[in-house]
Amino acid sequence: MRTFEKSRAKLAEAKQVLAGGVASTLRGSMKPTPLYVESASGVTVRDVDGNEYIDYQLAYGPLILGHAHPGFNEKVSKAMAKGITYGLQHDGEIELARRLTEVLPCADKVVLSGSGTEAVMLALRLSRAYTGKRKVVRFHGHYHGWSDSIFTSFPSPDMMQKATSAAADSVPPGTKGQSELSLQDIILLPWNEPETLEATLRAHAHEIAVVISEPVMCNSGCIMPLPGYLEKIRELTRELNIVFIMDEVITGFRLSPGGAHGRFGINPDLVTVGKALGGGIAVSAVGGRKELFELIDSEQVSHLGTLNGNGVATSAGLAVLELLTENDGAVYGKMEGNAIKLAEGIRSLFEKHGHRGVVNQIGPVFHFMFIDEDEVAHFDTFQKRNSAKYAKFAELMLDEGVLVRPNGLWYISTVHEAEHIETTLQAIDRVFVRLTEGN
Repeated sequence: MRTFEKSRAKLAEAKQVLAGGVASTLRGSMKPTPLYVESASGVTVRDVDGNEYIDYQLAYGPLILGHAHPGFNEKVSKAMAKGITYGLQHDGEIELARRLTEVLPCADKVVLSGSGTEAVMLALRLSRAYTGKRKVVRFHGHYHGWSDSIFTSFPSPDMMQKATSAAADSVPPGTKGQSELSLQDIILLPWNEPETLEATLRAHAHEIAVVISEPVMCNSGCIMPLPGYLEKIRELTRELNIVFIMDEVITGFRLSPGGAHGRFGINPDLVTVGKALGGGIAVSAVGGRKELFELIDSEQVSHLGTLNGNGVATSAGLAVLELLTENDGAVYGKMEGNAIKLAEGIRSLFEKHGHRGVVNQIGPVFHFMFIDEDEVAHFDTFQKRNSAKYAKFAELMLDEGVLVRPNGLWYISTVHEAEHIETTLQAIDRVFVRLTEGN
C-alpha cells in the first residue's frame, strides 16, 4: 500500500499561502490527495513520497511527447539561451506561423497566443467583427475555456463546480462571480442533433455570429460526431453567413498533424489549437481563412498579449511539430495502436469481471466510464455514468502505480510502449477485483 503523507503535508503547507492549495482548481479533486511531484521523465511521474506512476493524465493533455523529452528539451534550452521573451519580433514567430499554415488545412494565416482560453476569446471576437452579429451557438458538455463569455456550467467530477443558479430560459454560468450578463449572447444546444441545430440557425441567423464546437466531444465521453453532423454544421454556417469555429485545443496535433479537421476533411473558418502544440510550454494559436484575419491586419480587431509568440513558446511549438511529423508521422500509428490495445483490453476486463462500462476511443485519446449502457453517443447518455465509481477506480489505480484523471479521460503519448500498456492492463485487472470486493 502506497503512502502519500508528504503530498498531504505539502498540500497543507500550500493552503497557507496558495488559494485552494493548488494552482488550478481542477487539480484539487484528486483522491486520496493531490499529488506533489518530485520529477518526471518519459511516461513516469515520481511524487515526493517516492511513488512512481505510469502517466495517462499527461498534464491534462499537453505532454504528447511525454515528460522531459530529450529532443524537445534541447531545442527549448537553445532558445532560452538567446533570451526568453523580447516584446519584439523574431524569426521564431514567422517559422511557427508558417509551419502551422502548412499542417493545418484550414489555416491561411494564424495568430499566436498563450492558452486555449485566450485562443477561443480571440476567435469569438473575430467572428463577431466579421459578421457584425453577436450570438454564439455552443453545445452541452463542450469546454471552450473559462472566460466569462463562454464558460457555462460543466458537469465533471474534477471540475469541482458547485451548483449554479440560472433562470429556466437562461444559460447556467460555470462559476460564481461571473457577471449575470456574461452569457446573454450564448445559445446552448444539444450536440449531435442536426434537426435542432438547423431549426435554431435558420430561425436566428440574423443574430448568430458563430457556431463553436469540439470536433470530438473529448471532455464529455470522447463522443464522436454522428455521420454527417460536422458536415451539416459546415453547410449551414456557410449558407447563413455564420462563422464555424472548430475548437481543437485537445484534438489539434493529436488525431493527426492537421488535427481532427485534417483527419475528417472538414475545413472550419477558424480553428483553435493549444495543449499538444506546446508539449508542456504555454502556447496556443488561432488559424483560419485570411478574410477573418484581415480584421487584425487592418487593426479593426485587437490581438493582445505580452507573452504572445515568445521565443520559448515558438521553439516549443516548432519542436513538437518536428518530432510528431518525422518519418512521415509514424508516431501517430504507434500512439493509436497503443490506445486501441488499451481500450480493447479494458473492454475485455469489463466482461471478465462483470462490470458494465464503455470505452470511447479515437486516435491516442479515450474516455473510460462505468455505465449501464451498451454505447454512449449523446451527452444525455454520458450523464448516466457512475462517476463516483470511476473516481474510486482512479484512486485505486494510484495505489497500483498508474496515474489517470478522475473524470475518465486518458491520453497516450509518443513514449508509451507496449510494456506500459500491458502493465496498465494488469493493474486494471487487480483494481477491478478490488472494486468487486468493495475495497
